[in-house]
Amino acid sequence: MGRPKRSEQFVPTEVGIVHVTQRCVRRAFLAGVDEKTGQDFSFRREWIRRRLEALASVFGVDVLAYAIMSNHLHVILRNRPDVVQQWSDEDVAIRWLRVFPGQRLDDHLAEPTEAAVKTLAKDADLLAVIRLRLSDISWFMRALAEPIARLANKQDQCTGRFWEGRFKALKITDEAGLLACAMYVDLNPVRAALVESPSEALHTSAYDRAMAEAGAEIESAAFDLQSVSMDEVSKSRKAVPVTKLKNRRKKKRSKKPRRILRDGWLSPLSLNRRLLSNDPQSHREGVRASDRGFLDLDWDAYWRLLCWTAQEGPCKKVAAVPQSLQSVLGKLGIEATMWRDLVWNLKRYFGRGGGAGSPQSLRKDAERLGKLWHRGQSRVQECFVT
Repeated sequence: MGRPKRSEQFVPTEVGIVHVTQRCVRRAFLAGVDEKTGQDFSFRREWIRRRLEALASVFGVDVLAYAIMSNHLHVILRNRPDVVQQWSDEDVAIRWLRVFPGQRLDDHLAEPTEAAVKTLAKDADLLAVIRLRLSDISWFMRALAEPIARLANKQDQCTGRFWEGRFKALKITDEAGLLACAMYVDLNPVRAALVESPSEALHTSAYDRAMAEAGAEIESAAFDLQSVSMDEVSKSRKAVPVTKLKNRRKKKRSKKPRRILRDGWLSPLSLNRRLLSNDPQSHREGVRASDRGFLDLDWDAYWRLLCWTAQEGPCKKVAAVPQSLQSVLGKLGIEATMWRDLVWNLKRYFGRGGGAGSPQSLRKDAERLGKLWHRGQSRVQECFVT
């Protein structure tokens, strides 16, 4: 039985959540130490994180969780066509031209001009297609993977494929599946024995959120959602050495560096139940698509459950979940004694199925697709209260 079709996992016109995995193809690690040459590529993790952050500022896609490993990365994404529909035509045009300008100047992407933005905004048919693409997870991943491959190939002085293929996607069908997947992603460095606890797992969403709780800030990598005038373009095209142009751009950017909380570009963790469910909660500050959370629990409860799960590990004797955390699992229908196994062996339960969630939600999703059941649906039953 093959993997589900992408059209069954996510649709650009419908809000959906997927767990995405992208792997590197070459022997040289994506962002770790190459065992053959001893060369350390760990700095590339920040390339990927900043690219994720930049794309979160222009796409109608929320980044819920992420983990960047040595030769692969995990991201949980939620596409937001409802948010994209609220953007003006000019807003859609400039967001698209920031990522796909269609031309390069001095090995840099060209700045979107006012004329280019206005021209694109007037093309109703093309703009309708672009609106769909800005809430399409496939286009988001394409915009993430291609520039990283270009940078790595240029640095390694080689050509050819950098990623083993297109990303793999697993649909998340309910909050129980989302909680398990989010913790699986945040615990990846612990699972790989790279660190002992989530508090040491750099380049994960849990680490970013924990640091933000302590007030840590970063310089924002968000795209500037402003077009440039033709006068500015004319000045930049004068016969000026490339090095001076680069220094001028750096100087211009460094005047007022925008600083945000370390997790400011990520989707908020906690849902605001006081707001209407049909309120898209569009973000207005230009660093992410929306302000909508994704779990019905606060950060303190999430962090305590995450640390407990990390501490117990996959090989220890099964310990009882603390009473204070059992209520978190109980309201989602998760069998507390099976929680650790569900997270540490997520692939066993959901790895080759059509989705991640409770048996009931998987059954409903299968019916929606005209199927009798999803693969793995019966196996996951043991992890939920019947």
